[in-house]
Amino acid sequence: MLAQMTDNPTRRGYESPLHCMTQTTPTCLWNDSADVDELAYAIENGAVGATCNPVIALGMLKKDMVKWRPRIEDLLADLPAATEDQIGWKLVEELSIRAAKLLEPAFEMSHGRDGRLSIQIDPRLFRNTEAMVENAVAFAELAPNMIVKIPATSAGIPAMEEATYRGVSINATVCFTLPQCIAVAESVERGLRRREAEGRDIASMGPICTIMVGRLDDWLKVVMEKQGISVDPGCLEWAGVAVFKKAYGIFRERGYRLRLLSAAFRNHMHWSELIGADAVISPPYTWQKRFNASDVEVRPRIGDAVDPRLMDLLLSHFVDFRRAYAEDGLATEEFDRFGPTVRTMRQFIAAVGGLGALVRDVMLPDLD
Repeated sequence: MLAQMTDNPTRRGYESPLHCMTQTTPTCLWNDSADVDELAYAIENGAVGATCNPVIALGMLKKDMVKWRPRIEDLLADLPAATEDQIGWKLVEELSIRAAKLLEPAFEMSHGRDGRLSIQIDPRLFRNTEAMVENAVAFAELAPNMIVKIPATSAGIPAMEEATYRGVSINATVCFTLPQCIAVAESVERGLRRREAEGRDIASMGPICTIMVGRLDDWLKVVMEKQGISVDPGCLEWAGVAVFKKAYGIFRERGYRLRLLSAAFRNHMHWSELIGADAVISPPYTWQKRFNASDVEVRPRIGDAVDPRLMDLLLSHFVDFRRAYAEDGLATEEFDRFGPTVRTMRQFIAAVGGLGALVRDVMLPDLD
């Protein structure tokens, strides 16, 4: 683990460790929620982006149904032919637009590189390239500073190229491995080159590739239990970090024009080990509070290699880590069946069902 700070950032004139990071390094902060109160806290610490998806939206609505129930009733009255599913997505759009408004100053100041609200397409479309593109184009039109999440599935990779070509800034999600990151980067580059060849604007676009670092760690812990692997469990906290660091080095070497983003936080290394990167960290509010209350030293570590002993344990004991860490470890057609992809897509799709159920409870209340 990392040493405690010898020079607390608040004593150097910074309000918090996260504020120190955003003010003294190229690493950007996003808020992993569209909750405006949580986003306001993040912005105070220098945040220049935020995200929304069905899981986040469902949690926000459930947390504050006293406020949102009247809005759902209004939508049901205004759209008498709409299904609960359609009303649910209207709510996702409204949550996203509201959060995007708070980010407009950062969007204008950065000329489109930052200040974006990341909205996720309907995860049920993950096998349909054309449908994902059309959904992405529609979501991009909700606000000038929208960035649209497309999953790094076999059908999502070509969707990213086409959406980029059409001028949509994309954020690749459901991504855990180096092969997925490379496929995303190459797809976005193809889309950008097609726009450039036609003399169309790319300067105001801000594409992102998310690595859900903690979800790779989670999967390897499942594998360890299923397969009865006996290994120092501490090494499993570093799998996502190792993939991120390797991907970042390759992106820099090859000059890919999109940034990496770290999401799905499980420990402070998912933040602290990535400080100094020209990249984004996107912790939820609870993790931001934990980081700001910590004694972790704020200094660049993106160039620090993961302990070779831990890497040896990961590589020797876990086939799926080797697949995630090698550039050719997964073919594109294998993305959809990789363990973390299956688990994450199931969660996202279930959340869409949850949104519909929440609206249905208002549309057809229990009369007993």
